[in-house]
Amino acid sequence: MTIKIPRSVVIGGTGSTKKVEIGGNAPVSIQTMWKEGITDVKNDSKALFSIIDRIEKLASLGCDIVRFAVPDMESAESLCKIAEHSVLPLVADIHFDYKLALKCLEGKVSKIRINPGNIGSRNNVKKVVAGCKEKGVAIRIGINTGSLPHDLVEKVADKTITRAEALVETAVREASVFEELSFDQYVISMKASSVSETVECNTRFAEKYDIPLHIGVTEAGPLIAGIVKSTLAFSRLLENNIGSTVRVSLSDTPENEVIAAREILRETGKRSGGVRLVSCPRCGRNGFDVHGFTARWQNKLMSLDKDITVAVMGCVVNGPGEGKHADIGITGTGDSVIIFKHGQIVRTIRPDDTQNMTVQDKLNSLIKNADIAFEEELMSL
Repeated sequence: MTIKIPRSVVIGGTGSTKKVEIGGNAPVSIQTMWKEGITDVKNDSKALFSIIDRIEKLASLGCDIVRFAVPDMESAESLCKIAEHSVLPLVADIHFDYKLALKCLEGKVSKIRINPGNIGSRNNVKKVVAGCKEKGVAIRIGINTGSLPHDLVEKVADKTITRAEALVETAVREASVFEELSFDQYVISMKASSVSETVECNTRFAEKYDIPLHIGVTEAGPLIAGIVKSTLAFSRLLENNIGSTVRVSLSDTPENEVIAAREILRETGKRSGGVRLVSCPRCGRNGFDVHGFTARWQNKLMSLDKDITVAVMGCVVNGPGEGKHADIGITGTGDSVIIFKHGQIVRTIRPDDTQNMTVQDKLNSLIKNADIAFEEELMSL
């Protein structure tokens, strides 16, 4: 299999916004999508800066690009306001009304995502391309199996071609319009809800064209199902150097989409560094609340700029012994918590103990003391 080296598409870089290169020799970038509407931003500074703060947290987890749905003009105006303050490049997701894309181009939006299958006439596509070309803004052509041209739908129905082949043909048709307009700052995504079709269409396309690909399994499902599908598809594609930017589409939080993508890229050798969090599944020997600790600490750990391994173990069997490879680890024995480094115990934490404390008070005290001690030891690395 011979894969074309994708050309470079650059987004962001205006003001304090991060500059992200897609394709070329750049590392595979991570994207997520905002899950709520943004119309309240227009007249609510508190709502605006709440979004900005969360974007910064997504950046600390490893996110490179955030996409926002823009279903109406009020959302377009709000996105322009958000883009003024965002540390990450933002993408406007446009369907049906090309004028929404033109409105977003009045602000500092870094990229426009359009689905040519529902944006209207080809003339509308040309207007968006012209606007992006003038502003130096990139475009993603988003294609999925629900928006194929009618003639290709009919061919799929009579089994003349597969749905994967129809996705590729649609992408080629739309890309030809951009090439005719001498516009090369665009990325293509061809998404299906099945792993096999996602892999097939992206592989077919990458063998023939040097256009950067945004890969993902659309409507992948809730956390577990979505990660399974995305991991299978991404590992097969990335192994062959197919895919310049990724999104793990989950019926879950943007933070979990980013963390899932980050872990997939790490395990496929496309990203390195950062905190590696390992934890035992817990069992009847449990002496430490692994689930509660990882829930409290996962995002904190993933946002640290440290190249370390952290082990969270449920008992002393899995603690310093099986976790001895970790730079730092934590476990417990019921009435105390142990912190270890490279298999050696460095700290034992017990709860406060007074006559007026209930059992629950002591448990809460142990959790608080353990969290404080863990953070102190973590920061000392």
